Amino acid sequence: MRIHILGICGTFMGGIAAIARSAGHEVTGCDANVYPPMSAQLASLGIGLTSGYEASQLDGVAAGTEVFIVGNALSRGNALVEAILERGLPYTSGPQWLAETVLREKWVLAVAGTHGKTTTSSMLAWILDHAGLDPGFLIGGVPTGFGISARLTRSRYFVIEADEYDTAFFDKRSKFVHYRPRTAILNNLELDHVDIFPDLAAIETQFHHLVRTVPGSGRLIVNGAEESLARVLARGCWSEIQRFRLAGAGGSDADWVLAADGTIRFGGVDLGRMPPLNPPGPHNQLNALAAIAAAAHVGVAATASLTALETFRGVKRRLELRGTAGGVTVYDDFAHHPTAIAATLEALRGAVGSARILAVLEPRSNTMKLGAMKSALAGSLEAADRTFCYAANLGWDPAAALAPLGERAMVAADLAALVEAIAAAARPGDHVVVMSNGSFGGLHGRLLERLARL
Repeated sequence: MRIHILGICGTFMGGIAAIARSAGHEVTGCDANVYPPMSAQLASLGIGLTSGYEASQLDGVAAGTEVFIVGNALSRGNALVEAILERGLPYTSGPQWLAETVLREKWVLAVAGTHGKTTTSSMLAWILDHAGLDPGFLIGGVPTGFGISARLTRSRYFVIEADEYDTAFFDKRSKFVHYRPRTAILNNLELDHVDIFPDLAAIETQFHHLVRTVPGSGRLIVNGAEESLARVLARGCWSEIQRFRLAGAGGSDADWVLAADGTIRFGGVDLGRMPPLNPPGPHNQLNALAAIAAAAHVGVAATASLTALETFRGVKRRLELRGTAGGVTVYDDFAHHPTAIAATLEALRGAVGSARILAVLEPRSNTMKLGAMKSALAGSLEAADRTFCYAANLGWDPAAALAPLGERAMVAADLAALVEAIAAAARPGDHVVVMSNGSFGGLHGRLLERLARL
């Protein structure tokens, strides 16, 4: 089959492309901006790429295409979308295509939650691979040990990062309702994606829909300290539930508990100690505990999971070390929600002790651009010694939002000026963590180059 993918350079759609190619399909695609590393990764698979969404693609590279897979970044009014509709050509979404052609015969292990989906999915795939189960996977990031975000194998097991964002312009359900998992992790749940969800209750409804798709013989691995998830389950659940939490955390009793000394207990029985994790931090210990619990559902003993996690090397863009220059260490992190920002800084603080931390933030997500989380921003950055915020293309005043931090915060609307300000403030021994869900204009490389000249 010949497939043309619209929005192919996104991590999810790029993963769909790689899986389709592995399944033997002829794949081409287009995106508004075709650039490395995804462009190089796709080209290495023999996938032809077109920059832009001109309707002329239908008479060129996409001529003879049997189905168009449309990413959720595309909307009505897009020239190529309109041409596909006018001609009555067959189209579908990435989640629906995946469900119908790949997942239907798989034991799907889905990882849902506002935070930690990528890391938990990566840990789970790593554990299953270490156990010899050779899982397929589609993850919204690149696990360092695998070096790829997606793969298709002959294994019956498939790990998927289960996103609550909407599916496509023609399907406003959350992506995860398509996946029909037998094992589902519900990691956490709070307000996000305010561009499509009016409130937390609307997101809880989508999670309830996910719960409805898990079979009676399936299992839900649920964070027992999350009141929002308790409300989701109270609306109805037809599958086995196992809860997990950190010792001392609030919420209901849990089957899986991680004690303060790192001991993992199931049903009160000690199963071993959590190894040092990459990336570090209590939130990643909780991610790992969820992955261990999910792996147990497919027969992987907790002791084997703990051994696997000893060699887990993290995920790109999750406290990823980008380099050191002038005695200053620079990290890249995907954090873009106040809860994730605070967790990232907590993890880094635990790793570097009393050394200075310089936080550099780009409020780039749709939720951040709308200013829905601005009141929580200063508090999320409290653990940083200095904060630098990029203020371009925002409809609200970040300087006012960060005012509680006083002189520790600086805002700039020019990227070059931001780099200069960070370089001027940095001292040998400092740790700079750059947080954005985008490329941040290549700030990491520009900063390292500037620091090398100090």
